[in-house]
Amino acid sequence: MRGVTDVTGLRDVRSMHSTGQRCMPRRQGSAYLELYMLRVEQGRLEQEAALLAKRHQGIQKRLGEIQKQMEGLGRSADSERPSNGGKKAAERNAPDGKKWKTFSMKY
Repeated sequence: MRGVTDVTGLRDVRSMHSTGQRCMPRRQGSAYLELYMLRVEQGRLEQEAALLAKRHQGIQKRLGEIQKQMEGLGRSADSERPSNGGKKAAERNAPDGKKWKTFSMKY
């Protein structure tokens, strides 16, 4: 079953609070309940912030690894690039001096 945190857009509903005005007057002892509820929410938000920080670190680490791989592959691709001296691809790939026969086609 999906909860409130799984539905897009509803994550912020819990964080929306009124300005302190209530329809019913406060009862004696409700301050303790509010303190408890605020502490619970604070703990939940701190836990979520810690999870987000951990996830951010993992993402940054993976982005660094990808960047290193891209640089390495870019260097190896540059070193593999033959200096063709102006030859066409068909001439470069031709075995031992044999040229490919080409023709044009109209579609």
